[in-house]
Amino acid sequence: MSIESVRTFLARHAPDIAIIELDGSTATVAEAAAGHGVAPAQIAKTLSLRVRDRSLLVVASGEARLDNKKAKAVFGGKPRMLTAEEVVAVTGHPVGGVCPFGLATPVPVYCDVSLRAFAEVVPAAGSTNSALRIDPQRLAELVGAEWVDVCGVPG
Repeated sequence: MSIESVRTFLARHAPDIAIIELDGSTATVAEAAAGHGVAPAQIAKTLSLRVRDRSLLVVASGEARLDNKKAKAVFGGKPRMLTAEEVVAVTGHPVGGVCPFGLATPVPVYCDVSLRAFAEVVPAAGSTNSALRIDPQRLAELVGAEWVDVCGVPG
């Protein structure tokens, strides 16, 4: 169960961070924002991408949208979203619960600069009804993420 891999990761690297489990689904940005009482932009969504032959994760603000032109320039190729099956195979987490913690396979993780607008963000925690609260800088440090500018916010 992928929430267990997140629990194990946090116990080892950040024992002060608690996983919050809700009764209802938090699989979408809107559901997560409502469930955790935050603005949708404060949800840290994790995008599972493939660029050429490599998989990677981008953690971004819930209202940010991947900018293909920026992403292509940063990652060296056109990104495409992984299928639900690929997401589970690469991350060990189901769609709607994907996060950069407790991954099934080692993949590069990037944090989009859109997260820096917040003192605290709410990423999923390995299941469609779990999350945690964390400072974006600490999130990046915990998972060894590189900061990138690959998203835009719809106007």
